[in-house]
Amino acid sequence: MRVLIIGAGIAGPVAALSLEAAGFTDIVIAERSTELRGLGVGVNLLPHAVRELTELGIVDRIAALGVEPQTLSYFNRHGQQIWSEPRGRAAGYAWPQLSVHRGRLQLELNDIVRERLGDGVLRLGHKLIEVQGNTAIFELPGGQREEITADVILAADGIHSVARSLHYPHEGEPLWSGLTLWRGTAVIEPFLDGSTMVMVGDAEQKFVAYPLGGVDEHGKQRINFIAERRIAGSADADWNRQVDREPIARFFEGWSYDWLDVPAIIRDAEELLEYPMVDRDALPQWSFGNLTLLGDAAHAMYPNGSNGGSQATLDARTLAYYLATEPSVEAALSAYEVVRRPACTKLLEMTRQTGPERVMQLARERAPEGFAHVHDVISQEELEAIAADYKLAAGFHPDSLNARSSLNARVAGDRE
Repeated sequence: MRVLIIGAGIAGPVAALSLEAAGFTDIVIAERSTELRGLGVGVNLLPHAVRELTELGIVDRIAALGVEPQTLSYFNRHGQQIWSEPRGRAAGYAWPQLSVHRGRLQLELNDIVRERLGDGVLRLGHKLIEVQGNTAIFELPGGQREEITADVILAADGIHSVARSLHYPHEGEPLWSGLTLWRGTAVIEPFLDGSTMVMVGDAEQKFVAYPLGGVDEHGKQRINFIAERRIAGSADADWNRQVDREPIARFFEGWSYDWLDVPAIIRDAEELLEYPMVDRDALPQWSFGNLTLLGDAAHAMYPNGSNGGSQATLDARTLAYYLATEPSVEAALSAYEVVRRPACTKLLEMTRQTGPERVMQLARERAPEGFAHVHDVISQEELEAIAADYKLAAGFHPDSLNARSSLNARVAGDRE
């Protein structure tokens, strides 16, 4: 059986590796870019995604790219702690959480794909134009066209998915939240214990930071950060526009604490990239004939909860499992959608309500000038419930994740 994967971001190569592990060998990844450049900044892989990378036998290579955060802490604008919880193995998971550079992750995943499936598996410079039945039609850099026919087509072509637009032609551009993100990296002295991910602020303005590496010989550490603010205007379509640091740093004047200096970090950024915070509405259907959507093409959502890459990984692994275990492509895509689409629809709704970061907004609403003790404004029970509800919806509550059966599978010989 031939499998065509459209997109070489995260979902695409993880799908290829999952299919190869299940015994499929005829796989093609068609990627629009003419070169994989490893763009982006940080991404968090939560324990449910790291479990899948472990079962693929690649977790050591991915872990070598980043660090394992031990704690996640939420603070208000005054630097007062609202909620803190252990993460990864410190929270009782059998697998860690990993913070890595997204570009390095993408390059590593595609390198492993080439090692396991050969250099010919990845075809760059293939811009999807149309899908006719089992055949996908691509435009190449020189203007010529190429057709690739496959038994199943997996569209992992991102938030601007062409495959999605073919079936939802009137959907329009992604939906802007009114928030703009400025993302970057900086080399600073470690904050807190050097292994904590922090979120500071509320739904109107927020700063997120976490380490991307260990402490160097100069006592410094590279961190990833996201500065976020609600602004007037409209979303800019340019997703990788570099901007001046100083105006953004001024938005955060006064956000300097004895454990973190937000404006100084922004001013020290190695580069600062501007992104609109956008998502797409949930779809009533992902699969059409032998084609299905996965990753952002299926369920682009806000980064609240740091779950985009992890959900893409779960899509890829679940899809490969059903392609290996169901009697037909149609049955496999149906089973995949039954499992993944309702879960992602619920998760998308929760991210629009700020997900687990809701504790920050509650603190802002109930105590805008700060508090003597967080439990004066939010009870321990309410804090715990918000954190647990999101983990359950996202599929990484430690009890359910540790007990869940493996998605490893092996295809029957006549379907390879």
